[in-house]
Amino acid sequence: MTEKEIIARIEALPGIERPNDMQFEVLRSKVRDIILIAPTGSGKTLAFGARILSRTGAPAGYTQAVVIAPSRELVMQIASVMRQLARGYKTVELYGGHSVADETASLEPVPDIIVATPGRLLDHLQRGTLKPGGSLEMLVLDEYDKSLQLGFEGEMKRIVRRLPKPGNIVLTSATRLAELPQYLGIENPEIIEAGPTAEKEGKLETIRVESFSRDKLDTLSELLKTFAPDSKTIVFVNHRESAERVWRRLRDDGISAGLYHGALDQQQRVMAVDMLANGTTPVLVATDLAARGLDIEAVESVIHYHIPVDGQTWTHRNGRTARQDASGSVYVITSEADTLPDYMEFNRDYQPRGGGEASPSDVATLYFAAGKKEKISRGDIAGFILSNTDLDRERLGKITVHDHFSLAAVPRSMSRSLVETLNRLKIKGKKVRITQVKI
Repeated sequence: MTEKEIIARIEALPGIERPNDMQFEVLRSKVRDIILIAPTGSGKTLAFGARILSRTGAPAGYTQAVVIAPSRELVMQIASVMRQLARGYKTVELYGGHSVADETASLEPVPDIIVATPGRLLDHLQRGTLKPGGSLEMLVLDEYDKSLQLGFEGEMKRIVRRLPKPGNIVLTSATRLAELPQYLGIENPEIIEAGPTAEKEGKLETIRVESFSRDKLDTLSELLKTFAPDSKTIVFVNHRESAERVWRRLRDDGISAGLYHGALDQQQRVMAVDMLANGTTPVLVATDLAARGLDIEAVESVIHYHIPVDGQTWTHRNGRTARQDASGSVYVITSEADTLPDYMEFNRDYQPRGGGEASPSDVATLYFAAGKKEKISRGDIAGFILSNTDLDRERLGKITVHDHFSLAAVPRSMSRSLVETLNRLKIKGKKVRITQVKI
């Protein structure tokens, strides 16, 4: 595909006027291998997506590009972007917690582009359900500093042995890895570093919040009560048990909060992200699993309930806000038990306002027990709701459709009557169970 055609595809995407300098540099690079170091939210996916299109030929019945990412959420995000950018090419996503049967069916005919987590990609290679064949034009390791860490090393070695030798390799991350594994076969890569981070651009304000108790729950709750009811916030903790404890306390205090950690099943995690994005639970309590791969528009604030374990985690947590051209705030709750690392710098100290009250979200989420595999689309759900109820189009919120379920955001004041009405009807001639998601 020519550069002109690729640029036209990028500019046709929602919210994109033209490729940024980093994306142009990656697209036009003449070297075989690239290491791309760029802050989160800077458009790395479009950068390597454009390079994939520049290096692959027309669909040819074999896999031409493989993108490996360390988390399910990142895989889903990348695949969504690639499907829009690489129209005409078959893009398939493979990740744990996803139906193996659905994935196996999606591999026939062979996809042109595969986006996968290391474990699930290796599983399909070993089963023989994925037979790449042909020549692999491009291998991308997104968030490579995570993918190439010790925990993934064995899987990555076996994957590289089973894949055809790639013609080009791209490694991307917001942070640099000191040494590259020899088995990748990378020599003399071009290192492309994107522009200044959000902190340097002044878009990200870092605020210290003092807790007079080692248990920071009271401080966190009072801080959140001063935020606007629809302000999207991610609260980061260091452990799953802490996430559960913080989440329960916020709910008890009347704050609409969701929960996100690795012990939840995939559907629970997907729903938690969707309900943050659609405003049903504008606060998400999460472990560092959410520090990479979540691309949610308009997250105004990140709160460090616990001090991050290292500088990389600090960078990735903060990258959930102030994305693209937006601004954001980072709050760090500290107590006498905390030792603050050198990489933390604050713009100011928080001045308690007092008097805040919890304001539950006025958005509710309807759950539809049908999705893409049942041939249900966003348009189907929107039309079904609007044509059968008194809800105005302007008040119908975000609709997301997954393989076997869908979610629709609606006014909480109407949610009960909508469920009662819609459950008596059929969508596309099918009876589909509809419920309101409890929070």
